[in-house]
Amino acid sequence: MTFDRYEGTRDAYGKTLAELGHEDDRIVVLTADLAGSTKTGIFAKEHPQRFFNIGVAEADMMGIAAGMAMSGYRPFASTFAMFATGKAWEQIRQVIAYPKVPVRIVATHAGLTVGEDGASHQMLEDISNMRVLPNMTVIVPADAVEASAVTRFVAGYDDGPVYVRLARAKFPVILPDDYQFELGRANVLAEGSDVSVFACGVMVSAALEARDELAKDGISVEVVNVSTIKPLDAETLLSSAVKTGLVVTAEEHQVNGGLGSAVCELLSENLPTRVLRVGVHDRFGQSGPADKLLSEYGLDTAGMVASIKKTLTDK
Repeated sequence: MTFDRYEGTRDAYGKTLAELGHEDDRIVVLTADLAGSTKTGIFAKEHPQRFFNIGVAEADMMGIAAGMAMSGYRPFASTFAMFATGKAWEQIRQVIAYPKVPVRIVATHAGLTVGEDGASHQMLEDISNMRVLPNMTVIVPADAVEASAVTRFVAGYDDGPVYVRLARAKFPVILPDDYQFELGRANVLAEGSDVSVFACGVMVSAALEARDELAKDGISVEVVNVSTIKPLDAETLLSSAVKTGLVVTAEEHQVNGGLGSAVCELLSENLPTRVLRVGVHDRFGQSGPADKLLSEYGLDTAGMVASIKKTLTDK
């Protein structure tokens, strides 16, 4: 499979957020001195009175966002995933998740594709950190189209806090422009009979490419975009697992605590199934070009093909 269009999920977020600012004057945006990198600077230019640069004070930013939400505003709080879900985790737990306050935490620069910034900024534990919190919804868009749709959805979602995971690098665009996001819904992008691949983020496009490669060897792969990590779409995932009897999860994240863990928990309690978790295996990231890092950690198309073939051989 070849892709004609590449776009950053953070770019789609910035543009969509600015558009939403014209539609709802309750929307306010906060950042921790990273307006350019998170693309919230687009909103700042068009809606300066509703944009707040809190400075390098992520914990304060979360507290202020919680207060704004309690006051009737619809806050978006954005910084790098490392800082949003690492430095400010206690504040998120205490003043956002515990009281179930509708703050939209949209973090960019997650995963290995942060690239040359290296291990200190390549947050590989954020899905785990957010998934464990009661009342927290966790979403990982597969491409820019879904990132835009998710931004629109969460802008009007007031039933508790949401964590949205975005990236620095540009991803292939795989979804149609009229795509509609539905919370808690996993989408079967390609049907298959031999193995189910449950993927999120950039790994969805890698899974689609791997599917085409494996088809040359007569291997039928079902690809499911699991953009909502919490709440998980049990019905769709169990249905796919029943059909193929073999599951591969794929994420640009530690295999412990992320999508792979969520799927294993679901299957172990409802439908014991063999699962291979493709992701980062108990390692930190390192500095380098995004594509080289994905290859190094087995998260590119070639790595996906090799992992799926190994799983089928061991079946």
